[in-house]
Amino acid sequence: MMDLRTPHHLLPPLEVPFLTGAPVPRFRVEVADGDGERAHRALRREVFVGEQGLFERDDADDADDDPRRLVLVARTPGGAVLGGVRLAPALPGPDLGWWRGSRLAVQPRARSLGGVGAALVRAACAHAERLGALRFEATVQAASAVLFRRLGWQAVREVRAHGTAHVLVRYHLDRFQRLVEATKAPLGALLGGLDTGGAALGGAGFRGDDAAPVPASDLVAACDAVLPSMVERDPEWAGWCAVLVNLNDLAATGAEPVGLLDALAARDAASAARVVAGLRAAATAWDVPVLGGHTQLGVPAALSVTALGRTAHPVPAGGGRPGDELHLTADLGGGWRPGYRGTQWDSTTARRGEELRAMGLFVARSRPAAAKDVSAAGLVGTTGMLAEASGCGAELDVAAVPRPDGAGAGDWFTCFPGFGIVSAARPGWSPAPAGPAGTAVCGRLTGGAGVVLRWPDGEVTPAVRGAVTGWGRA
Repeated sequence: MMDLRTPHHLLPPLEVPFLTGAPVPRFRVEVADGDGERAHRALRREVFVGEQGLFERDDADDADDDPRRLVLVARTPGGAVLGGVRLAPALPGPDLGWWRGSRLAVQPRARSLGGVGAALVRAACAHAERLGALRFEATVQAASAVLFRRLGWQAVREVRAHGTAHVLVRYHLDRFQRLVEATKAPLGALLGGLDTGGAALGGAGFRGDDAAPVPASDLVAACDAVLPSMVERDPEWAGWCAVLVNLNDLAATGAEPVGLLDALAARDAASAARVVAGLRAAATAWDVPVLGGHTQLGVPAALSVTALGRTAHPVPAGGGRPGDELHLTADLGGGWRPGYRGTQWDSTTARRGEELRAMGLFVARSRPAAAKDVSAAGLVGTTGMLAEASGCGAELDVAAVPRPDGAGAGDWFTCFPGFGIVSAARPGWSPAPAGPAGTAVCGRLTGGAGVVLRWPDGEVTPAVRGAVTGWGRA
């Protein structure tokens, strides 16, 4: 399977045989170089100006001047360009993940050979996803809509463009759905057997929360494990993150941390020492003691941490209701962790202890109706879990979500952001300061279930269909 995160110049060419009775020549779809772009421009004029008369002199537009545009061409083994298509962001300015395909043109002599246009469209879809597109559309002539439907595109509505009938078509991108199905969807069925009533699995109102109130006390407990592969390849970072994710879980309930317990397994003492160094650095930064735990050597790598915090009035993830505003509180400093580009944002290792602790007290000081820290399911999946626990659906305003300059919308909406809290509150709620993190309204809770994205043009597209975990209302 092609890895869509691979840089486009490393993607294998797509080779498709011509469907004729003659000896089968081949063509391949590739990212156009300068000559390829010029050949595509010439073909566009031939088709859209000369043949179809859609434009008087030239079909050039603003997308041709966007340095982010990508042109794909289909070439014969001899280098002749048989067709091409263009991809570009739909809007100028920061890339919101809204991309459009356009200017699909095929040489008249190649149209009867079959496969060129379809191959270009399929390649455009793959590249759009690789580029982080969350919404991918095209406005196609009515006669071409059949091809797009056969390739899995949805007809949105009929439109007029250049004086002729066109159809707005949209390709379904399921990045968020795949993520929640890989990380969270099995949980309800898998762990439901542990729900024996009373305080089990968080108890009423906290069912399925990352941090759970301890019965008959003001304690809150959280437990998180780190991927074994991460413990092996980046042990210091694994130790740091094991503390970070647990303290984020406590922070989302408004609990102040009081101590940590760790369970560490490693192949030898030297490997374990590197993990311990990360644990120690994080415990020192947050000024939270490691109370004890368990260490085992001579076994495959593993690491989990349990955190204990204290609050008399924990904030649940399931306290929201339809009409509540959704807020994201996030630290936009830092950058991608080396080796984890697009998946793990490191905003914490360069922060001072007082900054880290100020962020951790945000929920305790602000008291929203519901809160949940952004973790493995990303912003969209975490929002879906908060909404599910609240018996709601959710709508995120793509343009309103605060994100760093160095992160595309697609990656930012699915990554672990270091410190990020999604909260729900009635309109007019005033959040407290959160140290270096900022807070912005970025959506709302709605009726129904699942998560949708609202775009600057008012369009709404699905992100997560239905429940994320299957836990249901907390």
